Amino acid sequence: MGMVVGALAVLAAASPARSQDLADFDYENLSFRGIGLDVGVIAPSRVDSDLSVGLRMDLGYLGPGLRIVPTVGYWSSRMKDAEVRELEVRLNELVDRSSPDGTPPADVDLGIINWSDLVLGVDGHIVWSVPYGLLTYLGAGASAHIMNGDGGAIGGTFIEDLLDTVTAGFNLHTGLEYPMNDRVRLYGTLRYELLGDLRYGQVSVGTQFMFGPAAPGEIR
Repeated sequence: MGMVVGALAVLAAASPARSQDLADFDYENLSFRGIGLDVGVIAPSRVDSDLSVGLRMDLGYLGPGLRIVPTVGYWSSRMKDAEVRELEVRLNELVDRSSPDGTPPADVDLGIINWSDLVLGVDGHIVWSVPYGLLTYLGAGASAHIMNGDGGAIGGTFIEDLLDTVTAGFNLHTGLEYPMNDRVRLYGTLRYELLGDLRYGQVSVGTQFMFGPAAPGEIR
């Protein structure tokens, strides 16, 4: 919520004349205009914070001020110790605590579990021009998350199967862009992603290379 409020405050400061230029612009058809590469940091609810990499494709404007941006992202990190321990406790509860000779079995030890996420998504940006030659955007997106879990103790087990999933996700995001020239832009994005029982915030920065024309209101 704080992210959205902050983004709205930036939008409120936009120059009315320059914002109107971009809001009035409309492509008859979407077209590939550029590609961006970025790196960032994720802070998930169930795994340790780690680096992420991403790619985005600028398809231009579907409607007034509405930019369509397909994305591809990837991150891999270690599952938090508390999460692994909770899973071990649940597994122990399923195990018969006494063997036929009365000797209790050893506790389940899952060791280190890694979890990775390949993200395929489409974002919609509401774009405004603001002072100092900047563009700002506020948007939402839908995504498919191809999750993969691995670890020495879980390989080939049902636990690995549980972690290997394809899950739908939803995100809210906001960001800033700085057109350095007609062909190169710098951008930064703040994103919050929700999928199943995993949620994470993400901050990323990147460079976009433009191949198509800029829209009115995007030019410094």
